[in-house]
Amino acid sequence: MKHCLKLFLMLVLLSLLSIPVSAESSSELRVSAIPDEAPEQLAKKYAPLVRYLKKELGMEVRYVPASNYDAAVEMIASKSVDLIWYGGFTAVQAIRRAGSIPIIQREEDAQFRSKFIARAGSGIEGLKDIKGKTFSFGSISSTSGHLMPRYFLMKEGINPEKDFSNVNYSGAHDATVKAVESGKADAGVLAGDVWERLVKEKKVNTAKVKAIWTTPPYYDYNWTVGKELDKGLVEKIKAALLKLDHNNPEYKEILDLMRTKRFIPTKPANYKAINEAAIAAGLLK
Repeated sequence: MKHCLKLFLMLVLLSLLSIPVSAESSSELRVSAIPDEAPEQLAKKYAPLVRYLKKELGMEVRYVPASNYDAAVEMIASKSVDLIWYGGFTAVQAIRRAGSIPIIQREEDAQFRSKFIARAGSGIEGLKDIKGKTFSFGSISSTSGHLMPRYFLMKEGINPEKDFSNVNYSGAHDATVKAVESGKADAGVLAGDVWERLVKEKKVNTAKVKAIWTTPPYYDYNWTVGKELDKGLVEKIKAALLKLDHNNPEYKEILDLMRTKRFIPTKPANYKAINEAAIAAGLLK
């Protein structure tokens, strides 16, 4: 009898230890982001924001890196993170997978665009010229590095698998630029704001790589929370992010690293078009 009781108590303890801990039941908020740039760039990008949220929310805030896009979606579904920076497609995947809720986006994300680039000397001046050439998307789960560019290519009557000589996935925006710059790909596509940053910081040789086309606008990046996160805490997170003002020197670094002047509210309905584009591209059923 005592042996059975001990076994029962051990099973109960193990089950409790296996339950994911969320910010609503602890004093720590776990923050993550899709790995759309190099790991060292992301660590630099989110460190000031983590410090700010810690101060504003009055609780521990920890950045948890995601190994890939699929893992980033699973992190919300498994409740191993509470707040995560998604692209539009990963946000749609998380909404469908776990009922997560996009709450905040950058002002630019209501009118986001992708930039098609080509290697100088490749003879590519526009989309039609990519036919028969090698091409690089970013991550297969990237909104701006794959889904929406593919959607717009389809609208132009271009099927990447049929019309390009080879299609690769670099895994990240900056990796796509390097692939084109090095000659591994004749052309590629990436987030418009990342291209602009790389050009501004002189991290791309514009004598070797040039922009050839910009997509129409669409909704993209956003801060998403798990559906189970305490509603009061969600409101505090919203208030903290909306409070950031680029004119305030204290907040300028945070916003500059996020490549925006301010955040604005968003909602799941804004990503309906991305959901439809993903279905049209065969990436969702």
